[in-house]
Amino acid sequence: MTNFYQTWKAYAEKQEKETIELLKTLAKIPAPSNHEEKRVSFCCEWLKEQGARGVYIDDALNVIYPVNIREGEVFDVYMAHLDVVFPDMEELPLEEKDGRIYCPGVGDDTSCAVCLLMAAKYIAALLKNGSGEIEACREGEEQFAVNRDAGMLLVWNAGEEGLGNLKGTKEIFRKYGGRIRSFCTFDSNIDSIVDRAVGSIRYEVEVRTEGGHSYNKFGNANAIARLSEVITRLYQVSLPLEGKTTYNVGKISGGTSINTIAQCASMLYEYRSDRKENLDYMTKQFLGVIEAYKADGLDITYQVIGNRPCGIPGDPERQRSLTKKAVSAVQKAAGITPIREAGSTDCNIPLSLGIPAVCAGCYQGKGAHTREEFVEMDSLKIGVQIVLSMLLG
Repeated sequence: MTNFYQTWKAYAEKQEKETIELLKTLAKIPAPSNHEEKRVSFCCEWLKEQGARGVYIDDALNVIYPVNIREGEVFDVYMAHLDVVFPDMEELPLEEKDGRIYCPGVGDDTSCAVCLLMAAKYIAALLKNGSGEIEACREGEEQFAVNRDAGMLLVWNAGEEGLGNLKGTKEIFRKYGGRIRSFCTFDSNIDSIVDRAVGSIRYEVEVRTEGGHSYNKFGNANAIARLSEVITRLYQVSLPLEGKTTYNVGKISGGTSINTIAQCASMLYEYRSDRKENLDYMTKQFLGVIEAYKADGLDITYQVIGNRPCGIPGDPERQRSLTKKAVSAVQKAAGITPIREAGSTDCNIPLSLGIPAVCAGCYQGKGAHTREEFVEMDSLKIGVQIVLSMLLG
């Protein structure tokens, strides 16, 4: 098995320059959640240029590369998401400095998507005459090697961030759910893996009042003030003692002008937990607050805008095996033991179905979800090794 890792390491090192250039190209392409079309198109064409056969784009804007998928047989899914949290629709600003690449979204999750692309290029080179069978082959004087022939579905998915609401992963499981044996998504830093799901429920809450002129109608109810009361009440909810549960108001908006008593105000509110029973408790508390204000005469409405499930108990031995595989992949490639954490990732969907799932990182960097985000360029070759180890190990 050592020879396989040496081969994958040699490939990652040989392709380091191409990997970095690919990252710089992809990172600049805008891809806010639900508007990933430009990145989707680029990745699909790039994969075809590398000789990947059967690549297609599905209705959820996932780019899919099926490998050894046989009718009726089970397979494993490996993915990395293409969307970023930033709303930019023009080219994202990128700077290269001191061995780092700075760009909004360059790490989360563009670096991981690039590492999966480079692994797909490796696999495409191993396919024999388009027959769908993976074999050892030579490129020049170098031996490419693999250690499996089971089916794999490689996916560059849409809609992981924020209000993307995991739409890409949900579509994969809607179409293939009963055939998916295990699931791995590549997301975040090398030094941590996620094998437990943090679920969440997200709402948009709106308050309406009569409003009016700030001087002539002074005393009329102000929607912003009333919404503030609701927020204060929600922030007084006692949290469950077991597990970890959080809540947050992430955005508020409303009003017309400085001299207008606000008629409408709204907020985005969420709560998260690593336990389903805690989400159920928070739902009960949230609805209790809303109903109390309605009973008091306040015009308040809400709608669910996001729902990410927690995990349910699955086969513990299969989950341990997959987690161990991910830890081993990072150890061999990076020489570190990653921290196991709970998180909100594309793994939420398979874990909620009892299917073994893990999230592994592919880069080293900082500033995720900020415009100052950066990645260390020399960590990308490690990321490629991690991906190859997960796919082919």
